[in-house]
Order: sequence, then C-alpha cells, then structure tokens
Amino acid sequence: MAIQFTLNGKAQSVDVDPQMPLLWVLRDTLNLTGTKFGCGMALCGACTVDIDGEATRSCITPVSEVAGKKVTTIEGLSADVSHPVQKAWIELDVPQCGYCQSGQIMSAAALLAKNPRPTDAEVDDAMSGNICRCGTYQRIREAIHRAAQMHAAPPGQKELPEKKAKKPGETAAMTLDEPAAVGAAAGGAE
Repeated sequence: MAIQFTLNGKAQSVDVDPQMPLLWVLRDTLNLTGTKFGCGMALCGACTVDIDGEATRSCITPVSEVAGKKVTTIEGLSADVSHPVQKAWIELDVPQCGYCQSGQIMSAAALLAKNPRPTDAEVDDAMSGNICRCGTYQRIREAIHRAAQMHAAPPGQKELPEKKAKKPGETAAMTLDEPAAVGAAAGGAE
C-alpha cells in the first residue's frame, strides 16, 4: 500500500514497508540526501526534518507516521538559500565539517517558526538534541539570533549590516578585532 504525504510542498507517494524509517525513504527511495544519518537512535539530530511544524528525528520515524502530513527537508526549506536561518548560517560561517548542519538548520527553523525571538536559554533548550562534533554551538546560537533579526525586519526596513571577515583566518562570527571589545563590553579584561 502506498503512503501519501506532502514533501517539500509537493504531493508524494511511496510504496515501501510502512515501518521503514523516514530517513531511508528520503535518502534511498527519493534520493534527497541532505538529511544525514548520524546515530540511528535519535540522539544526535543529524536526521532532523520538519513534520507538520515539529522538528522530528527521521531516523526513528516510520514512514507510515507521516501519511497525510507535511514533511520539509533541508532541500525544501528554500529553493535559493533565502530562508533567514540559511542566510545567517552563511553570513556567520557556522559550519566547520558541516555534517550536522542540515539537522541544526531544520531544528533552528522549527524553533523560530514557533518562537521568533528566543532567549539564549530557549535556543539552548531547542537545540540540545543536536550534536555538533566540531563544537560550533556559539556560532549556532549567534546565527539563530541573527536569523530572528532578519525575519523580524519589516518590509522596507534595512536589516542589520552583514558582518564580514576582515583578515585571513577570521570568520564573520568574530573578527580578530572583536574579542577585546566583547570582553570589555562584558566587563572583562582583554
């Protein structure tokens, strides 16, 4: 029996074992490889997709559970990388190895869809199920706040200026000139 659902805005029908994990349907049956296999036990978040507005681990979700639902993968977040989370990720040079990033981005997008102005604690809580083996957690948090700013800017209002790396070895997230200023602003010594 075919399982029907909406995938990235288009009607989809797959004739597979109903217990097959959604991850493998996406990757092996539908050839959408942006969603990654990490642990297979819903512990790392690399396989995160959006199902009816909820960040969901596709590695443990039987495809039968998405019948009649809307599924969005990293490929469906935006066709031209124009989603505020994707733009912020690029602007702030979030990824290092990049393996976990599609899951991170999908979790961040789901968070901002529900809570357009999250606090650091809310970001940390929402992202706690996503592991980054490179440890880019501060840049991830900064990018989520940046995406919230981009999304909140009313039409016609200019967004905050885009940060750019100024010297080789810097990232847009923090230039070599900023650590002392950040420390001073926080009341710390250089």
